[in-house]
Amino acid sequence: MIDLNGVRVGFVMTGSFCTFSEAFGAAKALREAGASLVPVMSEHAAGTDTRFGTAQSHIRQLEEICGAPVIRSIPEAEPIGPKHLTDILVVAPCTGNTLAKLAGSITDTTATMAVKSHLRTGNPVVLAVATNDALAGSAKNIGQLLNLKHYRFVPFRQDQPEGKPTSLVADFTQLPRTVADALAGRQPQPLLLG
Repeated sequence: MIDLNGVRVGFVMTGSFCTFSEAFGAAKALREAGASLVPVMSEHAAGTDTRFGTAQSHIRQLEEICGAPVIRSIPEAEPIGPKHLTDILVVAPCTGNTLAKLAGSITDTTATMAVKSHLRTGNPVVLAVATNDALAGSAKNIGQLLNLKHYRFVPFRQDQPEGKPTSLVADFTQLPRTVADALAGRQPQPLLLG
């Protein structure tokens, strides 16, 4: 079992709603490994009701898992780095939109502010990709972020090659291992799962 005892993990959720149940499971696994979690949700994740659940139920669920209130605004996320609130930051799920903003250094959401603020400390960021265009429009952003020093990716695979040939989804069960590897300066391998 992975030991993350005492590790402070920023846990950021963005709007890939169909993967929220896997993301909640990954957050629980991090807690079971001993990590403490600082919960963050993008405006869309915290404000949109979908067929996968209501925004309020998702906020409540993340707060119950983390034992802390969800950060839901840019001003609330900005102190993450200056106050050294996190040792590592996870974006799970990380949408194609968020990938593009991170690759372009755009900070206009709670999620991207959390990442930017955290990066001030020089600590790693782990991305759990979940996007329908990962092997299309988002591919260049994944490639760019793979080449940056502080970013690591949760291993991913095509989730529906026949019906959605450009879609990739992280294997959320590998998040604790990815966090441990990222803290040691490694990218988990293999990155591309069969």
